[in-house]
Amino acid sequence: MKYQCLQPFRHLLWLALLLLALPCSSYAQPATGVGFAPIEIHDPVNAGSMPGYVFYPSAAPTENTRIGLYDLHAKRGAPAIPGAKPLVVISHGHGGSDLGHHDLAVYLASHGFIVATLQHPKDNYKDTSGIGTPAVLIGRPIQVEATITMLLDDAHWKALIDPEKIGVAGFSAGGYTALMLVGAVPRFTRLISFCKAHPDNTNVCTPFREMEAQLLGQGWTSTEKYLTSIQNKLQRWGDPDDPRVKAAFAMSPWGMVFDQAGLGSINRPVYLYDGADDQFQPIQYNTLHAAALIKTLVGIKLIPKAGHFVFLAPCSKEMMSAVPRVCTDPPGVNRAIAHRQINADALSFFRGTLHVLPEAVGN
Repeated sequence: MKYQCLQPFRHLLWLALLLLALPCSSYAQPATGVGFAPIEIHDPVNAGSMPGYVFYPSAAPTENTRIGLYDLHAKRGAPAIPGAKPLVVISHGHGGSDLGHHDLAVYLASHGFIVATLQHPKDNYKDTSGIGTPAVLIGRPIQVEATITMLLDDAHWKALIDPEKIGVAGFSAGGYTALMLVGAVPRFTRLISFCKAHPDNTNVCTPFREMEAQLLGQGWTSTEKYLTSIQNKLQRWGDPDDPRVKAAFAMSPWGMVFDQAGLGSINRPVYLYDGADDQFQPIQYNTLHAAALIKTLVGIKLIPKAGHFVFLAPCSKEMMSAVPRVCTDPPGVNRAIAHRQINADALSFFRGTLHVLPEAVGN
């Protein structure tokens, strides 16, 4: 499988280079065993708690562990290798799970990283009741910040984390979340102009029209007023821009909600990744739109023929039967092979941007 590897461009020339296939990074090999443990995180947005997991390097042999429909290549409760390590927090997409990217978590942990996941309240596979509300649109990055704070305040995890080397990875709405954590500022009213220009976009604008109808029933005189009210609450739970986060790896990010100023305010390294045939979030309005405006873009890569859900971990047989829509890729796309490259590129990106030497993480 060939990939399109691009570097950031400052002119329209970069659009033409999308068609070029350049050499990509080689696959890295696991360095250590991996342990994991469940965590509970205080949710400052909804005043409840959020479940999640921490994955970490371990000298103990790795075991296969089944949790629900997920097969994890990690051993629950294995002893951690001592010493401070870089931290990466993973934010899932709309309706996702704290284990939806378990293979990326395991891969980074096997190369010396601490990796934390969380399950965003009211925007996960069990409950999507908060989609389109401030609790999700501006609460997501606050919940990632709460995860970082909890780990740095916990005596056990604090001893394993270097607070100066923290990154974030995210998929879809999690990619949007990751961009906000490194300085991006959304402009929610952009959804109105987008759906006026693209009324046939079923994945974004059909739900948007349904939301408009609900808002009228709730007494809002216009969707613009509702979205403006959310805009005015961007600092409601604190600043979504977290200076502790030094780099963002965004997979198929929801980018249409950011304008030039909102993406231009990013001041830390970003890597963008997407499927070239993402029908759910068309790349020209999301990933490519963001790539043209992020001044600190380290690189961008497109997976030929791949769709939106290619970034979710390769599915178990049980998962394939339960949710075939998110487990099935277009002809010519092998998700397992794609993830070898995605994971290797994430490792390379975080090593470079967090200034982590390979020998320092056991490889």
